[in-house]
Amino acid sequence: MPENSNRRSTNASEQYLTVGQVAERLGTSERFPRRLIAERRIAFVKIGSHVRISESVLAAYIEANTVAPVRAGRRRFGRAA
Repeated sequence: MPENSNRRSTNASEQYLTVGQVAERLGTSERFPRRLIAERRIAFVKIGSHVRISESVLAAYIEANTVAPVRAGRRRFGRAA
């Protein structure tokens, strides 16, 4: 049976999180991950009426949306009054 190249390989030890667990890890209410799912901004697995997000997808989402700090250059002169 040929493998479907569009399918992602999954690790047998991959953990799938509930919407509540994702919200807890992000430090938000459940409404935020539900909105991400509704807007298709994060990959998810739907099993019947249950929605799950894998830990690796959540980590990738956090990594992709992490903003690096801007390193301020040294000012040559002090601030003007």
